[in-house]
Amino acid sequence: MIDRQTFFGDPQYANAKISPDGGYISFLKKYKGMLNVWVKGVDEPFEEAEPVTADTNRPVSSYFWTKDSERILYVQDKGGNENYHIYAVDPDAGEQTEMGVPPAEDLTPYENVQARIYSVPDETPGEIIVGLNDRKAQYHDVYRLDLKTGERTLVYQNESGVAGWQTDLKGNLRLAVRQTNEGGTEILRVEDDTLISVYTCSFEESCSPIRFHKNNEQVYLSTNKGAANLTQLKLFNPKTGETTLVEKDPENEVDFGGAYFSDKTDELLATIYVGDRKRIYPKSEEFKKDYQFLKEQFDGEISFGSSTEDETKQIVTVSSDVDPGSVYLFNREKNELNRLYRSRPDLPSKHLAEMKPIEYEARDGVMIPGYLTLPKGVDAKNLPVIIFPHGGPWSRDSWGYSSYPQFFANRGYAVLQPNFRGSAGYGQEFLNAGNKEWGTGVMQHDVTDGVRYLIEQGIADSTRVGIFGGSYGGYATLAGLTYTPGVYAAGASYVGPSNLITLLNSIPPYWTPIKKMFTKRVGNPDDPEERKRMKEQSPFFHAGQIDDPLLIIQGANDPRVKKQESDQIVVATRDNGIPVEYLVAPEEGHGFSKEDNRLAVAAKLEWFFGEHLGGRYQTGVEEPIKDRLEKLNVDPSTVTLPDTTDSKKGSANAASSGKLARIDGNKIKAAELGYDVTMKAGGQSIDMSINRTISQSESGGQSSWMVVDQTQTPRAKVSDTLFMNRQTLMPIRRHVSGPLTMKVAYGDTGATGEIVARGQSFNIDTGYEPPVFASGSNVRLALAAMSIEDDFSTSMKLFNEQQRKLQTLNLEVTGKEEVKTKGKTAAAYILEMSSDDGSVSGKLYVQQESPHYVLKSEMKQTGPRGSRTVSRELKKIKMK
Repeated sequence: MIDRQTFFGDPQYANAKISPDGGYISFLKKYKGMLNVWVKGVDEPFEEAEPVTADTNRPVSSYFWTKDSERILYVQDKGGNENYHIYAVDPDAGEQTEMGVPPAEDLTPYENVQARIYSVPDETPGEIIVGLNDRKAQYHDVYRLDLKTGERTLVYQNESGVAGWQTDLKGNLRLAVRQTNEGGTEILRVEDDTLISVYTCSFEESCSPIRFHKNNEQVYLSTNKGAANLTQLKLFNPKTGETTLVEKDPENEVDFGGAYFSDKTDELLATIYVGDRKRIYPKSEEFKKDYQFLKEQFDGEISFGSSTEDETKQIVTVSSDVDPGSVYLFNREKNELNRLYRSRPDLPSKHLAEMKPIEYEARDGVMIPGYLTLPKGVDAKNLPVIIFPHGGPWSRDSWGYSSYPQFFANRGYAVLQPNFRGSAGYGQEFLNAGNKEWGTGVMQHDVTDGVRYLIEQGIADSTRVGIFGGSYGGYATLAGLTYTPGVYAAGASYVGPSNLITLLNSIPPYWTPIKKMFTKRVGNPDDPEERKRMKEQSPFFHAGQIDDPLLIIQGANDPRVKKQESDQIVVATRDNGIPVEYLVAPEEGHGFSKEDNRLAVAAKLEWFFGEHLGGRYQTGVEEPIKDRLEKLNVDPSTVTLPDTTDSKKGSANAASSGKLARIDGNKIKAAELGYDVTMKAGGQSIDMSINRTISQSESGGQSSWMVVDQTQTPRAKVSDTLFMNRQTLMPIRRHVSGPLTMKVAYGDTGATGEIVARGQSFNIDTGYEPPVFASGSNVRLALAAMSIEDDFSTSMKLFNEQQRKLQTLNLEVTGKEEVKTKGKTAAAYILEMSSDDGSVSGKLYVQQESPHYVLKSEMKQTGPRGSRTVSRELKKIKMK
């Protein structure tokens, strides 16, 4: 039995890099109890290394040298919240802090902001290209960041829903990537302040830029646009639109998997494909010679890391299924290898288990690839089993060392890692087969059929099968226990979602540009039919079917799978009398990075499965880990369900968590308001006026507010009358007359009515769950009735009657200013508004005094007929 510390403790050394000038080796090693960056001379022993960072709260994981070898840059968040800051440290700085390291400068010192590094250009070693979402949480603007002063210079303001940016080899912003309204991918060329669409692929296809060609005109694309199932490597010219095939998988088995490029010449050195094992195909004679030499020296998978600027020396890692890796410094000129370290020298590879690629047949005849790890030294008959589905879910497992499979195999379990449908890497047909197939569909069936395969092979004891996974793997765990309770004897979910509706309604704001992917692959909670299916696929709503012991593990700061996902299933399972245990780490996010937390989780997992499946386990535990486990443990009886329908006044997280701020209809006051309106679309500008009357009334026996909008356009007059509940401002009925007529009745379960336009009639019969607001004046009146303060934000579901669909509007206070209009001069809050589907964005300026009537607004709207901007300014206000 191998001590769990050997599997899950911090490695002795990790993540070695050589400085571009070849003078230094950097690596990660413990300092002040956490993994930090150390530096040594390239020829010095490791004992001579000195620490250059001293983070005592969270291990440093990602770092790199600047191109001039002057600084080390690293990124760090707080407690796993994924709001990364970029830090710079000069290893040769003369001064030292009281922690015994050079001072580190936070180059992006902004709270609740996520920094992204887009490019580290060779030509400007003192600058990098970064993305920051401090202006608007949903979108990252592009900046040049001075590494010495921290000064940033705006390169491009993201007003177009761009999800990713691509620079050329000189650091010039050249390409943008965003999702289309249909969920596909659009690549755009950056021309000054304009984005020009140059390449698109549908939702069922894939296309993404990788890196510019050495000619700095063409760009390498990974794409399967057209008839191809597997992604291929192509060259694309953004100016001419011409594409040229570079390569597809020589074995016609898997997607294009990656490439190595020369940082010196920018030429393509090799391509990578990951089938059962990784395959590397050299593209230059020099690389081919080096790779052949390395293959002759090692029996394992070879990976290439950082290199010197002249590429005479490079970091090379050799690993296998029973070895997490040995790291070497490779001297190309001399064909010399110098082993720097083994990442886990205490791990006895001879006692670890072989990971075997396998295939098994699903119930519908499709072959499912995966990996099977069998315990060493015992017959593979009637074994306890751990099913270990991967996260993502749009990723995959691959061959190589993996701590949990080896850990469980050492405890006597067979471990199956299925690459179920919906996994990436096996072509678009295999990937798209998993769309909306969570829980009750083929994604889960493929996992279940893996259990059947092991039983038919005589490997599994059918009474001792457990399931464990993280993220989507945690969801698959909950789904397995919920929908196939007879298959499993126990399950452990690690940061796994339990409710698909709350999962999608609480994604981080900076995922807004890619939210369409989630609604296409998982479902749209604003669509009544989709919402119904998502409920069926959410274990939370069917927890009464769970009859096996359950362990839940959660990071309190997880921005992807919020803690409420775990709280919900703990409460539901507990209330049904099923044994449930709960671990929560207050300083972790989507997966645990701190050593003591990892060790505590490992101890709990082996005891949990040992008790319920009969595998062996390590009985002893060191006192610090025992204490840590006690601190992580949460008594399920103390867990309560979160309130998902309301939020405290001014909650800063309301918009991101899908919550509606409190509404008090008593704050509304009868009034007459007039607005000047300008609409610009298709190169034309149209001036209009709106007169709004707000008065008390009654509708259907309910005390109500009646809002009448009289809109005068150059061609017609439109009258819009809306009745709202006097207290909640929920819509009751609406009547619009003009070129378009509309009559709608709103209820607790949906809206019904009729639209007549251009001689055609359209019925409205849309179901929903309240609270839902009508379009038009309803949102502005609801906003006027809220308690708005400096940190205010809210999220509101809106029913678009003409399109007969639901959308979510997110509003957040981003500032204050004095606003002067024709009708009033007043102190105003500035609210950013955006919709989850990207069709609405802009600003509202509302008076700070209650009721918060709109003084002016600037909105951009995108619909089936294109985009338009609408500006509105108050010209009169009369309180009654």
